[in-house]
Formats: sequence, C-alpha cells, structure tokens
Amino acid sequence: MFIEPQIAKRKGTSAGWIEVICGSMFSGKTEELIRRLNRAKLAKQSLEIFKPAIDTRYHETDVVSHDENAIRSTPVQFAHDILLLAGNSDVIGIDEAQFFDDSLPEVCQQLAAQGKRVIIAGLDMDFAGKPFGPMPNLMAMAEFVTKVHAICMQCGALASYSYRLSAEKAKVMLGEKTAYEARCRSCFMEGMAEDE
Repeated sequence: MFIEPQIAKRKGTSAGWIEVICGSMFSGKTEELIRRLNRAKLAKQSLEIFKPAIDTRYHETDVVSHDENAIRSTPVQFAHDILLLAGNSDVIGIDEAQFFDDSLPEVCQQLAAQGKRVIIAGLDMDFAGKPFGPMPNLMAMAEFVTKVHAICMQCGALASYSYRLSAEKAKVMLGEKTAYEARCRSCFMEGMAEDE
C-alpha cells in the first residue's frame, strides 16, 4: 500500500518529487492514479491532469479507468505542452505516460524542481515484453515507484505482462479487453512462443 509522503519544507519552499505507478494492462494503474489525485483534491491541493491526445478509448478528455472511474483531464500532443499548462498547480497527474515522447522525463524533472508533486501512470512494458517509451527513465528518476499487478487471464497467477490477442505488430495499438489480456510470465512466454 502506498502512503503519500509529506511535503518537505526547505528554506520556505516545498520540495517536489516524482511518483510512478506502473504495471500491465488491467492492473489498476489508472485507478491508483485517480485515487491519489482525489486524495490531493480532498487536501485542497490544486491539480492539473494530463493524458496523451491519442488516447480516446473511453473519453475524449477525461482520464477513465477500466472500472469506469473518471477524473477531468487535459489531452496534450507533446510532453512539453504540460509545462505550458501546469500553471501554479501543487499536483500534476499524467496518465498513459508510455504514449508520450521521450522529453517526458525532463518535463517531469522540471515540474518536480518547481516544487510540484508529479504522479505518473503507465505501462512499463509493451506487448512484446520490452520497456515502453519514456517509462524506464521515469522509473529510474522517480522518488517512488509502485508496480501494480493484474491477474493472469489464463491461469489466475499474478500478471505483469500485457499479451496482445491479435497478430498486429505496431508498437502502439490502443485496445481494451478484446485486444489484450493480462498474463503471468509463464503464460506470456507460452503465448509468444505460439505466435512465432
């Protein structure tokens, strides 16, 4: 269970930090992001939430979990747009971080240096089991990393892989339960071997 850290005060300013929530599809990443953002809202902290403009699966603008919990957000094309739109917010939420360009880690560093709490959710691996987009760099520089797990849809074990059910090989393919399923390492490897 993640316990929100207290903002450390240093010379009259707040120290910012980066939190990353990662895992496979259907592991509850967005659900956890929304939970943390709602707690910040209850604490009367100002928020700005962003998602990649490409992600319109559930809603054009809102961040929506697979369980249909939602929170207002701003879709952006490029990571640097976040710097322009963050304003004086205390907390910045970023969903589907794997779809952003490689400048996202630097953007998050700048936001944290401004004293902001930056909470990021995203897939740590793509459908081939390889590190996905800017996520490895974000995980390396974050003060807090939470890896959440799904349940393997083949055997019921803990799952950390997103297995693509189609033969499509494009790295980015938006999809839901009809396109992907969560799998444990063993079932993922077995499926990948069958696909070859």
